[in-house]
Amino acid sequence: MKKQIEVVGAVIFSENKILCAQRNENMSLPLMWEFPGGKIEKTESEVEALKREINEEMLCDVEVGDKITSTAYEYDFGIVNLHTYKCKLKEKLPTLTEHKSIKWLDINDLNTLEWAPADIPAVQKIMSEGLDE
Repeated sequence: MKKQIEVVGAVIFSENKILCAQRNENMSLPLMWEFPGGKIEKTESEVEALKREINEEMLCDVEVGDKITSTAYEYDFGIVNLHTYKCKLKEKLPTLTEHKSIKWLDINDLNTLEWAPADIPAVQKIMSEGLDE
């Protein structure tokens, strides 16, 4: 049986644009795009994990809103269960620490990037339903 990996992703939005993060060359799925986030620790809730991961990865704080979707995707290294949430930045802007690059894209342009497979269902849902500010 494959390993189950619980992860969270932040769909950070501002003025109808969404923050997209490009994985660096040394990560698994190199140079693919994703919603920033990471693994959930055993003692954490999804929301706690998301706040911690964004703080560690992007050196900023987010306000976590509604869950967008939960999806499972089977990679060769295990099954990723990705839980994405609508988020807003609090004060500081994201700082690049782990990712190769970040960009703010209009919702209608999200499909121009090569997304990590686990993130694609969330991208499709956002593009079809939009995000209410």
